[in-house]
Amino acid sequence: MIHKSKLLISMICLVLIFSIGASDLTKAAELAEDNIKNQNTGINVDAKSALLIEPTTGNVIYEKNSHEKFAPASVTKIMTMLLAMENIDSGKIKLSDKVTISENAKKMGGSSMILEVGEIRTVEELLKGIAIASGNDAAVAMSEYVGGSQENFVNKMNEKAKQLGMKDTHFVNCTGLSEKDHYTTAYDISIMSRELLKHPQILKYSSTYMETISEGRKTPIGLVNHNKLVRFYKGCDGLKTGFTDEAKYCISATAVKDGVRMLAVIMGAPTFKVRNRDASMLMTYGFSKFENKKIVSKDAPIEKINLNRKGDKFFLAKASEDLNLVIPKGNNIKVDNKCVYYKNKKGFKKGDIIGFCEFYMDGKVCGKINLYCDRDLKKDGIFEFFKYNLGRAFDNSI
Repeated sequence: MIHKSKLLISMICLVLIFSIGASDLTKAAELAEDNIKNQNTGINVDAKSALLIEPTTGNVIYEKNSHEKFAPASVTKIMTMLLAMENIDSGKIKLSDKVTISENAKKMGGSSMILEVGEIRTVEELLKGIAIASGNDAAVAMSEYVGGSQENFVNKMNEKAKQLGMKDTHFVNCTGLSEKDHYTTAYDISIMSRELLKHPQILKYSSTYMETISEGRKTPIGLVNHNKLVRFYKGCDGLKTGFTDEAKYCISATAVKDGVRMLAVIMGAPTFKVRNRDASMLMTYGFSKFENKKIVSKDAPIEKINLNRKGDKFFLAKASEDLNLVIPKGNNIKVDNKCVYYKNKKGFKKGDIIGFCEFYMDGKVCGKINLYCDRDLKKDGIFEFFKYNLGRAFDNSI
């Protein structure tokens, strides 16, 4: 099977070389490798670009043209929501803050909350308008409130993209309406989607199928989620769809099943049905390959720390919380750990946090817990601890 795969790779490379030129040999080989990998999964995605990722670790499960640049349409609003949530969680703005709708926000075309100039809406209502109805007017109103102007907010979007390592992304607006030089990739969308998932409050809005906002209005605002998967795919709770004539149908979809979260990105699907089918197929495939497993239980001893050479004086470093990890099914996965302890010249009391323990799979950090001391530890004990235990490295006992 391996020899056949290698032969197929070589044949594809030869065809690509003669059709696009020898200078593109490296790219041809990469395309061939992707073709073989995707054949082995048994998945056939019709969209131009796709990516399936396990968002906790960032492990890529499936990809198709994931680094190719495309117009993202309203999937752009993931970054808009991310900056809003960061400002909320940092206390710079509040969900209850009132925002006055500007003429600039009102005149936005495309999908809309149907806001009026001078209308006052809360930050939370605008978030609902963005996450549920994909309101361009809501997105611009949010950008003006957070950034002072949409232009300044877009600068912040690009700064954040650079900070997150989104190397193939450039934003021109906060809505996703088609403009020259407004582009990203499926891989970069997965980066900002993972970052947004660190603000779980957003899922309260992105998972809502229908919402009505009536306060202060004669005619209530009816919001219907553009992401039909939140209704028809079990466990789907976000994140964002998009469509323009240029971008076609796009989505960053996420769902949870039995403690496992999957994130699928689709770009350039020809119809919304193909987009939803491709995203559903990818997430279902991911759930079939991964499981949530408890690695450490709260109060379990993680490490025995000797305070002398005889080993008759010691204390136990215990887990302050449970640790569950998403791991591939059916594999004997090796989880390594490394403990790091804080220096304290005065000593520790029973229950004090004394350090942390990081857990690794394939050399990547996949989890972290705090450690506490199981007994009082005086100054002389601390001295012995650091004297005999500073050189500790990885411990494969868990």
